[in-house]
Amino acid sequence: MEFYLAILLFTATASITPGPNNIMIMASGVNFGVRRSIPHVLGICLGFPVMVIALGLGLGTIFENFPILHDIIKVLGVAYLLYLAWLIASSSPFEEAASPVMPLRFDQAVLFQWVNPKAWVMATGAISAYTTTVGDTLAQVLFIAFAFLITAGPSVMIWLVFGAGLKRYLDNALHNRIFNIIMGLLLVTSMLPVINSLVDRYAV
Repeated sequence: MEFYLAILLFTATASITPGPNNIMIMASGVNFGVRRSIPHVLGICLGFPVMVIALGLGLGTIFENFPILHDIIKVLGVAYLLYLAWLIASSSPFEEAASPVMPLRFDQAVLFQWVNPKAWVMATGAISAYTTTVGDTLAQVLFIAFAFLITAGPSVMIWLVFGAGLKRYLDNALHNRIFNIIMGLLLVTSMLPVINSLVDRYAV
């Protein structure tokens, strides 16, 4: 149960923090409104879990054949996500996204996940950190994808509906710093169960 809650916390934090998807959907909401941006929202919410499943199943096969590789990747994934948490907490206000000519279609938003660096980091980090060789790899990957599915929707909609107001709020240096520190701390908190499991396994 602790790991499931950690996954949900991680996916919620990853989904709400500024990144290419959120900045683009914010710009779409400001320029085209909620209704015209819904295909873009659906493309993010469905495209990213599909990406997680595709990557997870491939990594799962490798982990089953080389269990030690799983722990190595897990350590690297945790280290990178902690580094990412530091970058989030210490980052300055994000740059204004370029205004798109027209809102992204559903298929364009789905394909965008595969060129989105944050999506790659979050997908591979979540899979390497929150899957184990003991349980059912497919079930674990599907739960991670499900967690992203149920947390991405509300998070993306927040950026869409309140995009203009949220952008003004985060453009304030103090507000932006507080928001980023909270997101960074939540990201670190989501890593604690994984770190504890690694310490317990290899502690002498």
